[in-house]
Amino acid sequence: MPVSKKEVSLCPIDSMLSVIDGRWKGTILWRLLSGPMRTSELRRSIPEITERMLIRHLHEMVEDGILLRHDKRTVPPHVSYSISPYGMTLAPVLEKICEWGRKHQTRIKTKTKSVR
Repeated sequence: MPVSKKEVSLCPIDSMLSVIDGRWKGTILWRLLSGPMRTSELRRSIPEITERMLIRHLHEMVEDGILLRHDKRTVPPHVSYSISPYGMTLAPVLEKICEWGRKHQTRIKTKTKSVR
């Protein structure tokens, strides 16, 4: 039976994935590893993401304690996001996932070329 996002899974992998699942969360975290970014900067750095989805993912990761939201309370609004100290514990995991993803992309390309 699938576990909803509100339930805590007994499986550690499911627990981790419940925090970083979502089409764009990994990309958002990867971008923020280089330092804090404003919402508009994140949006420009990920052209395929919609504003609505970006905001949704950001809010979920703030709620999970992975990101920090910095609001200068100015007009116009100046909001930026950074990875929290707790969220930084995901950095080695993200690096490994990225490393595996690169190998997987190479494998797919090689496999596609051999089929032709």
